[in-house]
Amino acid sequence: MCTLLVIAKEPRPGRVKTRLTPPFTPHEAAALAEAALVDTLLAVASTPARRRVLVLDGAPGPWLPPGVDVVPQGAGGLDERLAVALAGCTGPALLIGMDTPQVTPELLTVDFAACDAYFGPAEDGGFWALGLAVPDPDLVRGVPMSTDTTGAAQRERLTAAGLLVRDLPRLRDVDTAYDAGLVAAAAPRGRFAAELARLEAGARR
Repeated sequence: MCTLLVIAKEPRPGRVKTRLTPPFTPHEAAALAEAALVDTLLAVASTPARRRVLVLDGAPGPWLPPGVDVVPQGAGGLDERLAVALAGCTGPALLIGMDTPQVTPELLTVDFAACDAYFGPAEDGGFWALGLAVPDPDLVRGVPMSTDTTGAAQRERLTAAGLLVRDLPRLRDVDTAYDAGLVAAAAPRGRFAAELARLEAGARR
């Protein structure tokens, strides 16, 4: 078993999911972010793991499930914050974000017996998961983040280090309202789908 890491922002209006505004208000976007985070953490809580850690920018709220430790994010750009999160691990680790509420325990159950790394590509060119048998921070530090080639650059960093990489399924991040609809359809029984349906129903009234 490995350490499962979720890197996330506290779901506060104006600080999260700003690309959902419009059509959603900042408060509605924050509600969707909270729902995505809850679904993600529940999947993590249901996955066999050595340790479960939320690497958080902000303060935890009532949405935090039991059994998940909280540590603060490091300073700097996203690559540096990911590096700091990985540096805090001993033994294998799988790191994911809060933007893929369709994740399942089956997707998060990884075995490093036959590989050195796991890589989960995202539809937008980034990545939703990064697993390392040996969580070396230098494998992410300096990778250009938040571009449409981030995923390719990160995977190339892994292979250039001589690691045997196993790919996870490609998933869609929730960045825009269009993404939100597709992700909700992929996981229709989750809290994220329910929150999106509630907001859309309110908009129609």
